[in-house]
Amino acid sequence: MSRIGRKPINIPAGVDVKVDNGVITVKGPKGTLDFAYNHNMTVEIKDGSIEVTRPNDAKENRSLHGLTRTLINNMVVGVTDGYKKELEVNGVGYRVQKQGNKCVMNLGYSHQVIVEDTDDIKIEVPDPNKIVIVGIDKQKVGQFAAEIREKRPPEPYKGKGIKYADEVIRRKEGKAGKGK
Repeated sequence: MSRIGRKPINIPAGVDVKVDNGVITVKGPKGTLDFAYNHNMTVEIKDGSIEVTRPNDAKENRSLHGLTRTLINNMVVGVTDGYKKELEVNGVGYRVQKQGNKCVMNLGYSHQVIVEDTDDIKIEVPDPNKIVIVGIDKQKVGQFAAEIREKRPPEPYKGKGIKYADEVIRRKEGKAGKGK
């Protein structure tokens, strides 16, 4: 049995879960998420928790078991607490500011890079070299953060660019001088 797939998911107070015809809907204080899980998996709500079971030990079903449980757990966490990714902007003259629902970034290009909030993703700028992406869908928050990081990825020589707050940039040594 899958160690992760076997664990029941506790449903916190204020969260409403419905399972209907292969689609699970999780509604909480921060919003609503839907997920169409694989028809081989069985999702049941028992005694204030969600349980995911599989029909047999076929390779595909074993791999889907833990995945389905984790995705449903991420939905429950998302509608209760939400997810956030923090990005840092490093470099001389590199800065970020929020103007309405737009995030305006000066990243050393001849133009400003502008990114807008979406319906389910919000951008916060606590200070000029920090970006916080907030949302309820873990996958969308991570994808949006990756797209912003892609605007100016960190370079290994000076460490300039946009990086995740917990990311460590492996620094390289500069070009060696002439031998004497």
